Amino acid sequence: MSQRNDLLVRAGETAHDQWALDITPQRAGWHFAGIRIVQLAAGASQELRTGQDKALVLQLGGSCSVNVAGATYDFARRPEVFTAVTDYLYLPREGTATITSARGGGFAVATGRATRALEVSYRPACYVLVGLRGAGSCSRQVNNYPLGNELDTDHLLVCEVPTSGGNWSSCPPHKHDEHSEVERELEEICYFDIRRGPDGPGCALHRTCGKPVRPIEICEEVRAGDVVLTHHGFHGPCIAAPGYDLNVMAGPAADGTWLMTDDPAHHWVRGTWDSQDVDPRLPMTRSVNTTQDVQ
Repeated sequence: MSQRNDLLVRAGETAHDQWALDITPQRAGWHFAGIRIVQLAAGASQELRTGQDKALVLQLGGSCSVNVAGATYDFARRPEVFTAVTDYLYLPREGTATITSARGGGFAVATGRATRALEVSYRPACYVLVGLRGAGSCSRQVNNYPLGNELDTDHLLVCEVPTSGGNWSSCPPHKHDEHSEVERELEEICYFDIRRGPDGPGCALHRTCGKPVRPIEICEEVRAGDVVLTHHGFHGPCIAAPGYDLNVMAGPAADGTWLMTDDPAHHWVRGTWDSQDVDPRLPMTRSVNTTQDVQ
């Protein structure tokens, strides 16, 4: 049972107009991170004003074009998050863009407070860095968009973590709530997209726990469209129920480097991966930049 229900945002709670999800830093209760999901019918458009934020636009499913600063960027169609990576577009602060979808679909807009005004930057799917992490039942895939590459986003980090049914993601549990040589203070938003089964929606489990000086306890079933906000503490594991796939999108950060510290009670799990194979169901989605990273 969750002791902080304000950190678990159920699908539809923040919906309005064409926005299926609208999490601002104010709604999250922190300083940097936000995420919006827009659902467009065929032929529909949505204006996007970045204001004091930078933003990253990527497709959850469908295809779109984005017009910004007199240029139009056409995204290749993405059937769904479980079958393909996607093109993505970085938008700087104090800008206006229009997202248009001829055939309809769902589109994510990840945001973060900006300290610099950078240039618009479009990257096709071939630029996505796809890695395989863990082994055995801890196998998962990581699709890095602006994370671990040369794209400068003024501290905005976004990735997807497709996880095969029955596997454990974010394992061992880890935290990133302090700034040190081995850790960075990051605000993390976990948005869940879970594949449906033949007779209904899928599900997964998410856990976050704190330390005695900053207690927090979340252990909840999550479904497609739910969000967990990670202010602090050890988060993980995320467990995909058998037969379902789990996707997590996270970011942004107060630093351009993603460093974390494992829960010392569970760090030993990493040592078991050397003797196990990576789940052969992975990668679910491929890029020209696909690597195996057992860590």
